[in-house]
Amino acid sequence: MSETDLPSALATIRDDFLALEQHERLVLLLEFANELPELPPEYADHPDLLERVEECQSPVFIFVDVDPGDAGGGIVHLHATAPKEAPTTRGFASILVQGLAGLTAQQVLDVPDDYPLTLGLTEAVSPLRIRGMSALLGRTKRQVREKTAA
Repeated sequence: MSETDLPSALATIRDDFLALEQHERLVLLLEFANELPELPPEYADHPDLLERVEECQSPVFIFVDVDPGDAGGGIVHLHATAPKEAPTTRGFASILVQGLAGLTAQQVLDVPDDYPLTLGLTEAVSPLRIRGMSALLGRTKRQVREKTAA
């Protein structure tokens, strides 16, 4: 997938970050942190269904639903939870939840693994946080592959 093939929501998010000065990017990331949707009750009531993203310093958990569908492998719904005390990680979880919403499984799998690096946050957050962000995307893709193979 070339940069121009990036799904529109993810491309818009990336462009919004890159249009800002470095310190403003962190503010935007914190805004995303406040927009992370609550887990649906079926997951909030069953935390055992969620996968911990071990690479994240904070306790971050995800679950991917793939609705059966077209040849693209169905529509992906990412659910994530992260503590409010971990706003950078929570912000990136929110970016993925919003940016992947409504995409087909194939579109999610085609998102470049280095997408977190394209947001221009490498000077604003630590390398460990960037690694956690990349792990969130990687685990999401792995769950999509597992669910579309089943």
